[in-house]
Amino acid sequence: MYRAAVIGLGRMGSTFDDEMTRGGSIFLPYCHAPTYMASPHTRLVAGADLHTEQGAIFGQRWGLAPDRIYTDYRDMLAAEQPDIVSVCTTARHRAAIMKDAIEAGVKAIWAEKPFTISLAEADEVIDLSQRNNVSIAVNCSRRHNPFLTEARRMAQEGELGEILQITAYAECHISHNGSHAIDTMRYLVGGDVEWVFGEMESDEEAAADEDLKGNGYLAFDNGVRGYLRAMPTGIAPWEFDLIGSEGRVRSLANGTDTQYYRWVPGGLRDEGLPARAPFPLPLSIQGTGLSVMDDLVAAIETGSSPRCSAEDGRKALEIAIALRESHRQGGRRIDLPIADRSLKIHSVEIGGDALPARVRRLQQATSAAR
Repeated sequence: MYRAAVIGLGRMGSTFDDEMTRGGSIFLPYCHAPTYMASPHTRLVAGADLHTEQGAIFGQRWGLAPDRIYTDYRDMLAAEQPDIVSVCTTARHRAAIMKDAIEAGVKAIWAEKPFTISLAEADEVIDLSQRNNVSIAVNCSRRHNPFLTEARRMAQEGELGEILQITAYAECHISHNGSHAIDTMRYLVGGDVEWVFGEMESDEEAAADEDLKGNGYLAFDNGVRGYLRAMPTGIAPWEFDLIGSEGRVRSLANGTDTQYYRWVPGGLRDEGLPARAPFPLPLSIQGTGLSVMDDLVAAIETGSSPRCSAEDGRKALEIAIALRESHRQGGRRIDLPIADRSLKIHSVEIGGDALPARVRRLQQATSAAR
């Protein structure tokens, strides 16, 4: 079993699963600590967080002694020598922590998204991981959704014919949860984006480096064209529409319904009609986190690339930045890769990250009790 540790002991590190009441795009265990506890590959040995309140809750929840909970992750890396480390902190510090973990000798990293703040940071982390043979999985977890995985298989094996278009409806900030939307588009069509056009929510928002909402047109190297709506989507929450010449798959209402359409005889001049057909359902559904862990352990043991790799994380960030740069330049086409690696987006999650929301609530409750 691989020794696993978590850095950043808040929602995604520990308690996100408690908020889930039904499936869709998420199947439990999903977040990091529950996955390490459930996986046959791992043993959770330690956690690190600057905030003692979160450390105490984490240790009690997962049965770790106080001396296995650290306020400085560097001390934890040195003392515990984990094989796998989860990086669940705010994106502001993610790149620095990943680099420290690599240099401390970990075998693999399971990192939250977005991968980094800037392209330069992403380049540095990937270069260091490759030189040290460390696998990095980025938690763009829809790649492990069984229905989207089946849709990709149908596309890759020709069941949908020539893939023409992928459309995503996902109201979100383009770096934060936009990582999910952009990465899922890339995953479903099996291609890389060559150039984009982007429209952001306003000139003022696009002029800054803060995270923002926007729309985009993506041109893939395999001829597929993509449309992303990350501005308000109304009654189409987190939906993906994959259209081929012979078939179509729609993932609706954040993964709670998956539809498959194919041609049947009929229609005007008997040219055919698109009709809904049964979508192939999986025999069993494994927790999302367990699928991630199986994939990451395979990367450690065989040298394979994780299903959502560090390179995939970097590409999601680069596409988001390119969409914003297109708006900055008056709607101009932006080609990838981007030459200016200093460009960045401050993911929306880093707002107020000096004190996590849970710690603020605990402190307010304590103050009120007095």
